[in-house]
Amino acid sequence: MSQRIRTKTKKKRGFTYLWIFGLALLVFLLIYFEQTALLYVFSTLGVTVLLVIVAGADLGRSELSSIGGDQVSGMPAPAKSIK
Repeated sequence: MSQRIRTKTKKKRGFTYLWIFGLALLVFLLIYFEQTALLYVFSTLGVTVLLVIVAGADLGRSELSSIGGDQVSGMPAPAKSIK
């Protein structure tokens, strides 16, 4: 691995820890000052944004799906029922 790649991941990791610390501090302060109504609104908006991101993810066109779903999962295909 080159030095450039390692440095880039360390920067991203530090930024992630900064976000986690900031949001934890925000939640603590909202609870401390008894602003649970704002906490409910922020948590609802956060979950909604997360669901929109997951819904917008194009999971069907990933690189793994082009290989073939049965080969990647390692599980046999379900048996077809005969009527």
